[in-house]
Amino acid sequence: MRTLLGRWQTWLGFGIAALVLFVIAPAVLSDFRLSLLGKFLCFAIVAAGIGLAWGRGGMLVLGQGVFFGLGGYMMAMHLKIADAEVRGDEVPDFMQIQGVRELPGYWAPFASPVFTLLAIVLVPTAIAAVLGLGVFKRKVKGAYFAILSQALAAALAILLVGQTSLGGSNGLNRFRTFFGFTLNDPVNRRMLYFIAAVVLLVVVAVVRQLMQSRYGELLVAVRDGEERVRFLGYDPANIKVVAYAVAALFASIAGALFAPIVGFIAPSQVGILPSIAFLIGVAIGGRTTLLGPVLGAIGVAWAQTLFSEQYPSGWIYGQGLLFIVVVGFFPAGLAGLGVLIKRRRKAKTGDEPPAKAPDPDPDAEKVSASS
Repeated sequence: MRTLLGRWQTWLGFGIAALVLFVIAPAVLSDFRLSLLGKFLCFAIVAAGIGLAWGRGGMLVLGQGVFFGLGGYMMAMHLKIADAEVRGDEVPDFMQIQGVRELPGYWAPFASPVFTLLAIVLVPTAIAAVLGLGVFKRKVKGAYFAILSQALAAALAILLVGQTSLGGSNGLNRFRTFFGFTLNDPVNRRMLYFIAAVVLLVVVAVVRQLMQSRYGELLVAVRDGEERVRFLGYDPANIKVVAYAVAALFASIAGALFAPIVGFIAPSQVGILPSIAFLIGVAIGGRTTLLGPVLGAIGVAWAQTLFSEQYPSGWIYGQGLLFIVVVGFFPAGLAGLGVLIKRRRKAKTGDEPPAKAPDPDPDAEKVSASS
């Protein structure tokens, strides 16, 4: 009975999400606001992966901007080549200004849509797997892993700024087509939003399946007691690598969608600040839950847009204060407030003793200190 009830609730939840994303939002929002929502959905895709790696696996990933940027730049390279082909040019417009008359060698393969899509999926996943094996096999964890991942984001941003063949500090922008569709057409821009919405629902379904599978139990066990898992015959490094690689894959896909939806990709979307921004939404929403990271990422991004329009210089302080309050006093995030209220009500009626804020992660203090 509980299994049937759980499945019914799951399908109901996905049905409500689909209704909001595919019916209510397009009917209520203007084309501009709908495009903004598509951008926020990209952030939510990244957040779902962070929720798996950080919330379930205890890995404080501060470098998701690396994989987000890789996916975004690879998609942008294909779009710029496609635009050049439409105009009948050999190289993209910004290369013509620089006097370049032939595509660099590493640009040429991205003329193929199939190669581009495969690269978006395989390259960041492979990099994360290799990096994860090198780090987790050496038992690097906690704050040391967080610092290492953050250093990678900073290094990639600095590297991109110096690459004139990738647009330098301006990045790649002014895309005109998306796999043959004109981006200036409002209908095609809505199509991009619907693609992002479908991808988000698929990502949430995949994360849910992983969380409720045998692997999800092992991931939580590694987070709570890594040495005990090792004594049971499992290699915690391999379990962590899978979660880290999946989170990198989701970030890459989100970056690939972000580029055509927003219209540009630059080093400012790759470095430390974007990586921390991803983390803030996950922490505020509730990193140990399924929907907490997704709703937190969308809510924080939407609030940033609305409040920054009214208070452009004060929003960043409010965002930082909100992050400190949630991490310091509500380690389970806003998603855990409902459980906290229920427990306090039961404590007042005498059904159970008073309890602290719910925190399904015993390592919350250590992780919060690291963040």
